[in-house]
Amino acid sequence: MRGQLVHSKSHLASLPLRRNLLLGLSILLRRITEKKGRYQAIQEHFSASLEKRCLRSWHTVMEGGLNFNGGTTYLSFYSAPYVPQSHADRLAPPMSEFIDKLLMHVPHVLRAILSIAFYFSLLAIFLPRLTSRVFHAVESLLSCLAERKTLAVTALFFMVIGVRLAVLPQLPVPVPGIHDEYSYLLLGDTLAHGRLANPPHPLWMSFETFHVSWFPTYSSKYPPGQGAVLALGELLAHPWIGVLLSVATMCAAILRMLQAWLPARWAFLGAVLVALKFGIASYWINSYWGGAVAATGGALVLGAMPRIVRRAGTLDALLLGLGIAILANTRPYEGLLFCIPVAGWFLCWLAGKTKSPVALRTRIVRVLAPLAVVLTLTTGFIGYYNWRLTGSALLFPHVLNTRTYRTTGLFLWDHPKEPIQYNNEQFEDFYNGWEREDYQNTWPDVQRVSVEKLTRSGSTYFWWGALLLLPGLPFAFFDRKMRLPILIFLLGTAGFLVLIWSMPHYAASLTGVIFLLLVQAMRHLRTIRHGGRPLGLALFWAIFYLLATDVGFSIARHVCDQLEWTCQGDPSRSAIGKRLFQTPGKHLIMVRYQENHNLHDEWVYNGAEIDTAKVLWARELDSVQNARLFAYFRDRQIWLVEPDTDNTKLIPYQQQAPPAQK
Repeated sequence: MRGQLVHSKSHLASLPLRRNLLLGLSILLRRITEKKGRYQAIQEHFSASLEKRCLRSWHTVMEGGLNFNGGTTYLSFYSAPYVPQSHADRLAPPMSEFIDKLLMHVPHVLRAILSIAFYFSLLAIFLPRLTSRVFHAVESLLSCLAERKTLAVTALFFMVIGVRLAVLPQLPVPVPGIHDEYSYLLLGDTLAHGRLANPPHPLWMSFETFHVSWFPTYSSKYPPGQGAVLALGELLAHPWIGVLLSVATMCAAILRMLQAWLPARWAFLGAVLVALKFGIASYWINSYWGGAVAATGGALVLGAMPRIVRRAGTLDALLLGLGIAILANTRPYEGLLFCIPVAGWFLCWLAGKTKSPVALRTRIVRVLAPLAVVLTLTTGFIGYYNWRLTGSALLFPHVLNTRTYRTTGLFLWDHPKEPIQYNNEQFEDFYNGWEREDYQNTWPDVQRVSVEKLTRSGSTYFWWGALLLLPGLPFAFFDRKMRLPILIFLLGTAGFLVLIWSMPHYAASLTGVIFLLLVQAMRHLRTIRHGGRPLGLALFWAIFYLLATDVGFSIARHVCDQLEWTCQGDPSRSAIGKRLFQTPGKHLIMVRYQENHNLHDEWVYNGAEIDTAKVLWARELDSVQNARLFAYFRDRQIWLVEPDTDNTKLIPYQQQAPPAQK
């Protein structure tokens, strides 16, 4: 029978069945939470008022269906014959055993998610009016701020900064530890000194390190985007200030982008989710790798296009150009993939293929002309930057560095080149050893690195509570308004997966797209009603609650990111540097590694100024090169540090005479 639940004899016949279902739910709750006191309270609640609640709610269930996204799905239940009370009680032990066996195969994290979802579902089922009233009251408070769009963007920017500064006792200013971080810090220091590159040093082999080029200039291999924010932070006091400002700007930019695609309150919710995910316990804000700058560029591009189509404003054209410029100077490859679908939409709009009341002349004058100016300036800057660093406007710094040091490919189908002879054992082990052994162009390697990318990206962009979005996700992907974001997401994800070496922040330009789709899925999930009860609303707030508690636990446990190795630098190196900064004179620290040295724990990094730096870090090489180094820096006190034996001990260096020339 359509539109109603089919039952036999009377509604009382289904009471034992309903009672056993509720008993099963209570047992499941007890096994998940393992809190006997809470279970007893819920069991007493079920047992004491079971008859009353079943009779009161039966007519509501009879009148309703399963309302999903505005439609009705019709179900037919055939209730069992009446079971005596004594027989019904005997059903509990077998169900208990079944639940015990079921939970043995459920991961611990999934148990927590199910328990939280169950709690919120209970609120929606047994207290539907109160649940709706409370949740709507909270949403109305947020809506008051969200409707004032400019104020909401500004408030979110300062809230991200304030919250992150408030948790500094639990999550202090990060210490760099990854090769990439030190290269970015060199770039920021170079820009802070007012130049794009530094002259090569005559004793460069002693200072040679990863992701840094020495010829024709001493410079980082990376584009200048992330280095610019680190330079800003260095000028203000510390490079991490630039990181903090960049993440706050990213959250504000994503909010403005979401406002162009969603109602104001949903846009604000999405931006709050971004702030929770990336603004507190994420390596994007707790390291110097970056991510926020490229995400800002993607948000500017995706937020400008709908506004250009609707009103053809010059400001939106300038912001579109700025977003493209940021992507080109942070993640050029990923930015290109991001902009291809946007360019297609823009050209269709410019040619009049889309519905727009704006005349062609207005489109050209207000949009195309200012956009062309910004893109021309961007292209000119990139060419000039390349020329200053590599000597050629068409040769990018990372391409030059790859040709100089790396023998492995960039994409999954690339095969390694012949090995290169390096100037030190660490480079030999890293480039000719670890990189070549880690990926050998086999299908198992392709599968392994792909799973690694998905696992890392899943922990960075999502949280376990997002699994509750699965019922609403298909509706978001089949939403006509989401076609462009979905196309950008699919193309960007494909480009990300075909790379050999990938970290989650490589795909940072997709951040706004990902959260746009997540919020759209939340909108569909929120419409789910079961028997007139706001089940979707409860699950929606359960998702938000799970993210907030996850971040709260990370703060309490001093966890800087789910991938802790991405933001846990060794403080010993910084401690030694600070100690010598407070010691009179200039210092040269010789770093001696052991044969079992961890290739990812590099200590030899310096800033833009080498000759005038108070503290220098150098690699111990052969006695001839060391003697040349000591003669050049004869005005410095020379120290020895051995990170693989005692990374806190600093002892005077005992010089050895070079071998006699024959």
